[in-house]
Amino acid sequence: MELRQRYALNGMVLYIVSTVFICYLHFNLNQNLLNPIVWNTLFWIILMFTAVNAIGKSFSQDSDGRILYYYTLTSPIAIILAKIIYNSLLMTVLTLSGFLVYQLAMGNPVDDLGMFLLALLLGSIGFASVLTMISAIASKAGNNGMLMAVLSFPMVIPLLLMAVKMSKNAMDGLDASVSYDEIAVLLAIDALVIALSLILFPYIWKS
Repeated sequence: MELRQRYALNGMVLYIVSTVFICYLHFNLNQNLLNPIVWNTLFWIILMFTAVNAIGKSFSQDSDGRILYYYTLTSPIAIILAKIIYNSLLMTVLTLSGFLVYQLAMGNPVDDLGMFLLALLLGSIGFASVLTMISAIASKAGNNGMLMAVLSFPMVIPLLLMAVKMSKNAMDGLDASVSYDEIAVLLAIDALVIALSLILFPYIWKS
C-alpha cells in the first residue's frame, strides 16, 4: 500500500534535489567555504532531515481502520519488522540518490568510496529503525510532533556522530581498521534498536 503512494517517494526525492540545489547555489558563490568537513557535515544534515520527513510519519499516516485491519491480520512482530525493512530500503534508496545528486552538484572529495557507502548504509538502517519505533510511540500519543522530536533526539545524535566520523575517515582515505570502532558502534545501535522494537512494540500495539 505504501509503495502505491508514489507521491511520498517523489516528494522526498524532490526535497533532496531542492535542498542540494540550494546548497550548490550558496557554495558556488563561496567556494572557499566548502571544505571536506563542511561537505560531510552538510550531507549528513540533509540525510537526517530527509529521514525525519520520510519515516517520521510511518505510523501516523495509517488510519484507525487500517490499523484495526492490521491488528486482525497478523502479529505485531510482523508489523514492526515489515515497517523497519520497508523504511530501511526506502532510506537506503533516498540516501544513495541523495549522494548521487550531492556529488554531482558539490563534487566528491571521498577517498575510500567503499567505506563511505558502508557508513551510508549503516546510517540509513539506523535512522530507519530509530524513527520507525519512535513514530509508533508518537502515534499512540496522538501523533505528538514534540514527543517525536524529544524521543528521537537522544537516539539519533550518537548514531549521527558515529556515521559522520566514519564517513570522515573514508573521506581522508584512512585505513579501514581506523573505522572498526565506529562500525561496531553503528552495528550495535542498529541491532539494539531493532531488538527493543521487537520487544516493546507488541505492548504498544495492544494498547
